[in-house]
Amino acid sequence: MKRNLFYRSIGLTASTLALGILSACGGGAGTSLDVADGGIRGTGSSVGPVSGFGSVFVNGVKFDTDSLGGSVGGDDGLAAESRLQTGMVLEVQGEWFTDGTGEASGLTYDDTLRGEILIIQPWDIITKTAVIEILGRTVHIDGQTVIKGKAVVNLANGDFVRISGWRLPNGEFRASFLGLRSSSNLDDFDDFNEVELEGDISSINTSDETFNIGSQLIFYGGAEFTDLAREDLAVGVSVEVEGNLVGGVLQANEIERDDFRRYTLDDEGDIEFVGPVASAYNSSNEIFTINGLTVRVTPETEFDDALSGPEQLVPGLLVQVEGDFESDGTITAEEIELREADSEVEAARTSEIDYSSSQLRIGGVLVQVSSLTIITDDDDETRLALRDLQTSLELTVDGVDRFNSDGSGYLEALVIERGDDAADGEYELTGRITEMVDDRIRVLGLDLYAVDADFDGIQQSELQALVDAGQQPVVEVEYRFNGARYEIEEIELEEDDND
Repeated sequence: MKRNLFYRSIGLTASTLALGILSACGGGAGTSLDVADGGIRGTGSSVGPVSGFGSVFVNGVKFDTDSLGGSVGGDDGLAAESRLQTGMVLEVQGEWFTDGTGEASGLTYDDTLRGEILIIQPWDIITKTAVIEILGRTVHIDGQTVIKGKAVVNLANGDFVRISGWRLPNGEFRASFLGLRSSSNLDDFDDFNEVELEGDISSINTSDETFNIGSQLIFYGGAEFTDLAREDLAVGVSVEVEGNLVGGVLQANEIERDDFRRYTLDDEGDIEFVGPVASAYNSSNEIFTINGLTVRVTPETEFDDALSGPEQLVPGLLVQVEGDFESDGTITAEEIELREADSEVEAARTSEIDYSSSQLRIGGVLVQVSSLTIITDDDDETRLALRDLQTSLELTVDGVDRFNSDGSGYLEALVIERGDDAADGEYELTGRITEMVDDRIRVLGLDLYAVDADFDGIQQSELQALVDAGQQPVVEVEYRFNGARYEIEEIELEEDDND
C-alpha cells in the first residue's frame, strides 16, 4: 500500500492515532460512554462543510431553505444559495431533527482566506496532499478538500483562490474548499475587499497603525472595525482582515474577530459543528477545545464506534460535535463523531449499487454512502453522483471504519474518487483487524484469507497475538479475489509503512 492517511501528512503522532482511534474499542477509562446511535434534535447553529444541494446539506442534515428565497448572508461576494459550492464551510441557523432533516432560518458564508497562492508542496498523488501559502499563511490540501476551477495537479503560483476551512492547532490551516477565481466567476468574489487574511496578531506598532499576522504587514489606519474596537488590537488577538494589497502591504478596509464569530453563543441554543481538535482532552477538567470553543465531555456524551472515548481527541483530528451552549460559554457535548478518514479501499466495484440503502461493494468491502459523502473524479474538480460509479474504472474510498455488534462491518465513505484507469484484479485496503481466526482475517467487515501471504515486517503469529490480546491493529493489505474468496498477497502493520 502506497498511500498514507492525512493525519500522518501534517505531523500528528501516527502511533497515537493508530493505536488509539483504530486499535481501541469499548468505553473510556473511568467513564461510562455510549456509542452514538443517530442524530440529536436541536435548534440553533449548525456549522460545517456543504455536502449537497436540493436544499442544503450540512453536517448530514438536509436543511430546507425555501423560506430564505435563495439568499445567503456574508460580504464575500456569495449572496445567493445557487453560488455556494460543495465543501464550503457554511453556518446554518435553524432547527434540525433526528430524521436527518431541518428547517433553515438563515445561511451565512465567509471565506477563511483569499488571495494569490504560493506552492510549497505540489500535489502528491501518493499521499493525496499538497501545501500552499496565502499571504504567509500555510494551507494543507488533502483528499477531502473540494477543488473547483482547476485540477489540483495544475495549481500554480499566482493563482487567485478562496479558501474555506479550519485553523489547525499550530496556526496553519486545513482546506475544506479551494475555489479558483476566473473570468467566469468574478461576480462571486468581493472586489472591494480583494484579499482576506485570518490569524493571530504577532506584532503591532500603534504609532504607524500597522500590525503583522505572521510575515504579512497590515495597515489599519483607514479600517472599519466590527465586533471589536481599534484599541482591542494587541499581540495574540485573533482577527480577520479584508482589504487590498498595495506594494506588499495589506491595506485593511474591514477588521473583525476571526471565524469564531460563526458560533452564536446562546445559552439556550444548540450547536453542531465540524473542526480539528485544537487542544487535547484534559481528563482533570473533562474539556477539550476546537474552533475556539471549549467543549465539555460528560458520561452521557455519545461517541461513534470509531472513537472509543475522549482520550482519542488529539490535536488536529477532524470531528463533528453536537451539544448545548452553557451560560459560561462552554459547550456540553451530547455526541462526538469522527470526520477524519481512518480507513480506505482501492479496488473495482464488486456489486450492483443498492440505491434504496445507498450501498455498494468495492473490492468486496461494503461501502455506505451518506449525505456527508463527496463523490469526485480523480481531478478533484468534477462532482459525481452515486449512479456515476456504475463503471469498470478503479475506485478509491476514504472513510470511517464502522462495525456492528454482530462483528460485521462496513466503510462509511467520506470521499469516493473515480479514477481514469480500468480496474484490475489487484485490490488494496487499510483498516483495523476486528477478528482473526487461523488464516481468516477480518478487516473492514471483509474476510480475507492468508494463504501463502507475505507478512511484511511481522510474523503471522505476532499479529495473531495482538488480536488475541484485545487489540485491533491497523494493517495495509494487498489482496485478490480467486473466484470464491478474497486472498491476501501481502499484509503489514500500517505504522510500519515507510513508502
